Amino acid sequence: MRIVIALGGNALLRRGQALTAENQRVNVRAAAAAMAPLAREHALVISHGNGPQVGLLALQGAAYKPDEAYPLDVLGAQTEGMIGYMIEQEMANLLPDEMSFATLLTMIEVDPEDPAFDNPTKFIGPVYEAPEARRLAEEKNWSIKQDGDSWRRVVASPQPKRIFDIRPIRWLLEQRAIVICAGGGGIPTVYDADRKLTGTEAVIDKDLASELLARELEADLFVMATDVDAVYVDWGEPQARAIRRATPKAMQAYTFPAGSMGPKVEAACRFAERTGKIAAIGALADLAQIIQGTAGTTVMQEAGELAWHQRPGGSGTG
Repeated sequence: MRIVIALGGNALLRRGQALTAENQRVNVRAAAAAMAPLAREHALVISHGNGPQVGLLALQGAAYKPDEAYPLDVLGAQTEGMIGYMIEQEMANLLPDEMSFATLLTMIEVDPEDPAFDNPTKFIGPVYEAPEARRLAEEKNWSIKQDGDSWRRVVASPQPKRIFDIRPIRWLLEQRAIVICAGGGGIPTVYDADRKLTGTEAVIDKDLASELLARELEADLFVMATDVDAVYVDWGEPQARAIRRATPKAMQAYTFPAGSMGPKVEAACRFAERTGKIAAIGALADLAQIIQGTAGTTVMQEAGELAWHQRPGGSGTG
């Protein structure tokens, strides 16, 4: 099979962890251990989130004068290299020497008139207590929103329109490489008034970008691996239930948080509807079981009646 796996930013750097290189390395190593057995049997394309990482780089950039700070598109490109390097290295330590890897900087077109620029929803960077978040928002002119019990910076997250680098990605797959691409939702790119490509201040949702990637690569399976074991209805409430299997229509009957699980569900439904194939959402640790259909949430047109998991779930928000 050709499988696209989207690794959540919080799966690579867990919620509340210090944003250190060593913590990220340990988590990437765990991700590699989950993915390596699949790479022996299937063609693998890996994308990843970058919310904590790009937020950290933006925070470091705050030491510069405002007109000297690097914009989010450049920081996104930096995270693609940083995280891709770690994934390549940790996967290579687990797989035969003859297997090859490629990390590709991936520009993705967005519409400069996308309404997302007027309503930031994409969480980036570390979590803060409310007083600290309010202080930073005032000092740095940030938009902030509540994320669980804490607060985080939010930035625009426009819809992905086109993957500029899809042809080299296809070529690398034909050469049997494991491809790491569209990291952090890709580098947000627009055409200016002169039809010249330029970056824009945004972070594309990596699940929606990965869905477009999976569709254009004609993937057999699209998996979003996160820090939650399934998609929950009434998350955080005593009556919370985990969905095991559902059609896109059944999933769309529920509302999920826009800054976390909402884009994952939207991406899964979009992929299943437009391709007739399977999308899945679940915990990185359960990756093998998710692909077998025994863990996580599976979304497909032929899912039949909505089915629920009968066991208690884990923690996180996706």
